[in-house]
Amino acid sequence: MSASAISVSGLRVVRGDTVVIPGLDLDIASGAITGLLGPSGCGKTTLMRAIVGVQRIVSGDVRVLGIPAGLPELRRRVGYVTQAPSLYSDLTVTENLRYFARVLGVDMSEVGRVVEVVDLGHRADSVVVRLSGGEQARASLAVALLGEPELLVLDEPTVGLDPLLRQDLWASFRRLADAGVTLLVSSHVMDEASRCDRLVLMRDGQVLAHETLKDLLSTTSTTDVESAFLQLVQDTGAHT
Repeated sequence: MSASAISVSGLRVVRGDTVVIPGLDLDIASGAITGLLGPSGCGKTTLMRAIVGVQRIVSGDVRVLGIPAGLPELRRRVGYVTQAPSLYSDLTVTENLRYFARVLGVDMSEVGRVVEVVDLGHRADSVVVRLSGGEQARASLAVALLGEPELLVLDEPTVGLDPLLRQDLWASFRRLADAGVTLLVSSHVMDEASRCDRLVLMRDGQVLAHETLKDLLSTTSTTDVESAFLQLVQDTGAHT
């Protein structure tokens, strides 16, 4: 196992009167795709926001690439893609990338590089509002890749995409992981688990399992992730 890219200890997040994450511990290994799976509302987005340093927490410690989450020096080392496309819809793909490159202080040569990484060269001069959902998702990924981040945090990047577009996007994720980038990818689509190196299953702000797909199916004596998730929920309920 490689060193941890993300280390979370005792994380507690409260929103209003609701305890979103009651006390979570988690280590994410470097150089792999870790899938963060669970139903909507289970705390996946809150956890990701804590990891990138934009979530107010009550207590706990979150370290990213060895230093506290949210510090300025992580800005170019961590890429974050939210559920909604993080783009200006009235600008072209290239114009968006040039703008964010200036904000991040990275060389303009990065624009052409990330366009090629996400295979959007043929749409680089298209206005974002005219792109398909899959193309907008890849354009958002291109923004996150500016500066060659070591860690990518991707929140539901394939939501609303048809199976072919999801396949293309996951192919991009695999190429990045093969190049040494660490990816944390959230999803509520359980069948995306097969595309990940390791899985973190969440429910009610807690981690139910953190292991490979093969080990998860073995320990739960099931044949698919959805069944494994249900089995874990039943086991947890039986011990509470």
